[in-house]
Amino acid sequence: MNVLVINCGSSSLKYQLLNMKDESVLAKGLCERIGIDGRLVHERPEGKYEASPQMADHAAAMSVLLEALLDANHGVIKSKDEINAIGHRVVHGGETFTESILIDDKVEKAIEDCADLAPLHNPPNLIGIRACKQHMPGVPQVAVFDTAFHQTMPEKAYLYAIESALYDKHKIRRYGFHGTSHKYVSTEGAKLLGRPIKDLKIITCHLGNGASVCAINGGKSVDTSMGLTPLEGLAMGTRSGDIDPAVITFIMEKEGLTAQQVLDSFNKKSGMFGLSGGVGSDFRDLAAAAESGNKLAQNALEVFAYRVAGYIGRYTAAMNGLDAVIFTAGIGENDSFIRGKVCEYLTWFGVSINPEENKKRGKALDISNPNAKVRVLVVPTNEELVIARDTNKILEAKI
Repeated sequence: MNVLVINCGSSSLKYQLLNMKDESVLAKGLCERIGIDGRLVHERPEGKYEASPQMADHAAAMSVLLEALLDANHGVIKSKDEINAIGHRVVHGGETFTESILIDDKVEKAIEDCADLAPLHNPPNLIGIRACKQHMPGVPQVAVFDTAFHQTMPEKAYLYAIESALYDKHKIRRYGFHGTSHKYVSTEGAKLLGRPIKDLKIITCHLGNGASVCAINGGKSVDTSMGLTPLEGLAMGTRSGDIDPAVITFIMEKEGLTAQQVLDSFNKKSGMFGLSGGVGSDFRDLAAAAESGNKLAQNALEVFAYRVAGYIGRYTAAMNGLDAVIFTAGIGENDSFIRGKVCEYLTWFGVSINPEENKKRGKALDISNPNAKVRVLVVPTNEELVIARDTNKILEAKI
């Protein structure tokens, strides 16, 4: 079975086509600048192809994607009929979805109803679903939710200390995100340790431009740092993370801004970007500025590492123990400096890393010293594979 994985953003469409017989990636790519001028990057094992086709909307991007997959020179299939199923990343499933599900009209409506919980994400996800329906009618589609993995959290972890009527009426609570990543790397981490995941207490750190930490006990999420939206938790690339809610009204009054303008600032101009005085949200730029003596960039990196370590400490207490910390995503997999800074705070827990091993990147590895009580792992994430596996599993169950 060939599964096409789709991840739609507001002006982008990432894709992978996988052969589920051996889970090999036949092709992958990115359609970006949709609605602007259009850019395609298409990759297969034999090489990369780039182009600048016009893509007025996501339906047009789907046409471009399919043309690339079918092209005589750089394609990998001869007919659309070779795409047996489509798996979609959907960011927010609310309390409605606790696992991946085959998409029908009812599911599509429920995803739409969750749009106010993820206004930047769910609408583009829906656009992708509808574009696939338009171009490949009858091909089964599956929704894989970022929030689903965290639906095992207990009430004490997901409830906010607000009027209970607000939860009852609007379902205002912590939902968590990056669920497919946390699920994948914890499973792969257990394999790396050679132990059953049901016996492990693991903390996974998905550290990218968006970042979250998750406490996983026996393979189940029991707490996570992101909340009702992806704004809560760690200080991120451009997101503020945890903040006193009274700051919103304070800034509104002092700066003459609306609540939405303040939230836009917290989402797009804060975090590492804001702390560094606009140096940037890319940690490579921050590291270069910090090394050249930029105090604001140095502060930003210190804040990031401190917040990550703080959540690890909190979740170690929540699980009453810890077997392994796993770093993943762009920063977690590649930034040895950040990993080292975080681990400096964790020696009391029994963390001890090998500096030479910590310099390595690009593969799954244990960077701990041999006598460390708590293992520290680096595991490259693969959210697309999780989506493909869930899609394949659901389709096989229907056969």
